[in-house]
Amino acid sequence: MLKFLAKGLVRDRSRSFFPILIIAAGVMLTVIFYSWLNGYINMLIEDNARFDTGHVKIVTRAYNELIDQKPYDLAMMNVGHRIETLSRDYPQIQWQPRIYFGGILDVPDENKETLKQGKVAGLGVNLLNSNFERDILNLEQAIKQGKMPSKLGEILISRDIAEKLGIQINDEVTMFGSTMYGSITMQNFIVSGIVVFGVQILDKGAVIIDISDVRKFLDMEDSASEILGFIPKYNEAATYQISAEFNEQNSDPTEEFSEIMIPLKDQGQMAFMINVIDQRMGMFIFIFIFVMSLVLWNSGLMNGIRRYGEIGVRLAIGESKGHIYRSLILESIIIGITATIIGTGIGLIFAFMLQHYGINISSFMKDAEVIMNSTMRAQITPSCYVIGFIPGVFASIIGACFAGIGIYRRNTAQLFKELET
Repeated sequence: MLKFLAKGLVRDRSRSFFPILIIAAGVMLTVIFYSWLNGYINMLIEDNARFDTGHVKIVTRAYNELIDQKPYDLAMMNVGHRIETLSRDYPQIQWQPRIYFGGILDVPDENKETLKQGKVAGLGVNLLNSNFERDILNLEQAIKQGKMPSKLGEILISRDIAEKLGIQINDEVTMFGSTMYGSITMQNFIVSGIVVFGVQILDKGAVIIDISDVRKFLDMEDSASEILGFIPKYNEAATYQISAEFNEQNSDPTEEFSEIMIPLKDQGQMAFMINVIDQRMGMFIFIFIFVMSLVLWNSGLMNGIRRYGEIGVRLAIGESKGHIYRSLILESIIIGITATIIGTGIGLIFAFMLQHYGINISSFMKDAEVIMNSTMRAQITPSCYVIGFIPGVFASIIGACFAGIGIYRRNTAQLFKELET
């Protein structure tokens, strides 16, 4: 029976061409949009993890209350010993101390007097004693001019602030700020490199300094505002499990300087953004199923009218209405699977191009306050190969089910009248 129906669809293309075209187009858009959202979620998670949240983050409870302000005066102390303990207890996680701070970058003229000044967001990371932070922040690729710092006293600055203040490689600049204890501090640095991260909020005014220099600058010996943990492959369930274990053993709600571990998804608006995207994806697939079902229902009705003669003959020779109805549904399954395979193939081609090349949206992110790469890429995952079958096959079946109801409304008088014509 299946072979017979397949031959009929191939030989009578008017029965299959239009439905296949509609379903393939819908499946193609579904695959492209789904892979695009996968890429967006992955980019959102990885960019925030690299620059801000880590896969898990350890801070003091007092710091966590004001975490948006990055109050390094509420930072952790004895960080070296703490990281040794964490590395022993959780060897699968790479732990890195960081210090986030704000300051004013002063550019002097030839007389060593202030020529220009600008606000900057400082990031203190381990640049000189480990390659991990260089790799996780993609600093080697981000450097557009100059080189990586090779000794204390050298810094990296973003291209936007360099252009704004007229800073060149090897220029000496002065950083002004306040120490961990609230006193005014200043220190001279040499600009060794100019970087472009592709993340608008960082490119507007970021300064990357080795954490040893930052500790000296802010009077934060063996301290860090945050300790970030990175898992080789992000796993949401694992981050919650590890955080729960750590907090049960180490966190005291009554002690403001006790430590608390926070999983990535519970930081900032991450949970809200990820959940909204997941909901939009489900809504998108439902809308496609609904719209394509309506189109295919209408197509089925038109096809049924055209095939009244055929259906009449089949009824006249004794074929039951139920058998005809089931054969129409089986035809729709064949059409749905065929169209889904075609649409998935085309969709994956476009998704691969978006994954490889991406689309630059920096012009839409000039005032963005979230950490997100300005080049959006798709991400092809195993689910991209099967997601199209949900709208493709279901819409085809639903459309055929509604359109085939007309078979049960046929009566003998109509049948003989149609056979005469």
